[in-house]
Amino acid sequence: MPHTRIKFCGLTRAEDVRLAVELGVDYVGLVFAPRSPRRLLLGQARMLRALVPEEIAVVALVMDNVRGEVEQIVESLQPDLLQFHGAEDDAFAASFGLPFWKAIAMGGQDEGGAFAALAAYPGAHGFLFDGHAAGEQGGSGQRFDWRRMPAATDKPFLLAGGLSPENVALALRTARPWGVDVSSGIESAPGVKDAEKMRRFVDAVRHAEAS
Repeated sequence: MPHTRIKFCGLTRAEDVRLAVELGVDYVGLVFAPRSPRRLLLGQARMLRALVPEEIAVVALVMDNVRGEVEQIVESLQPDLLQFHGAEDDAFAASFGLPFWKAIAMGGQDEGGAFAALAAYPGAHGFLFDGHAAGEQGGSGQRFDWRRMPAATDKPFLLAGGLSPENVALALRTARPWGVDVSSGIESAPGVKDAEKMRRFVDAVRHAEAS
């Protein structure tokens, strides 16, 4: 199995970011979605962003934020990637001068609907398949049937939704994603990561690769 990228999302505390860096994750996700319990203020986000070395990419997650808010996030935070979870169209997502990922809500969606969503975002650098339904927040821990993943995509894709240290190895064997994205599965409360779960999640991914 090739190297699986790991994204820890919804980090809100300095100690959690430091541990994510220590564990060698590939992406750190900072949330700006208005309704999310993990939403950060820009001052908080800048403090966390300063803890992330260059070799780890910072992803700013937005969901139907107005243009001015996204522009302020880009200017102030200087993220490496944007991740869109709402009804933003391809032209809007591509207009900020950064690579972007588009989240595809798999809750209640069949394979045909997922393919249609992929086709609607030709500018996306990758996709994230999440377990929530359209219009709902990510980070909810909702899992979907990984066998319903589109059979092929010419761009990298991450698997999200209901992943945990206990099931991520099975998820990798079933869906064979380019990367995995976890939030609630490594938490003790929304936005409060659990150090032991963080370590066990990374260990589970790397063990699955080795075996």
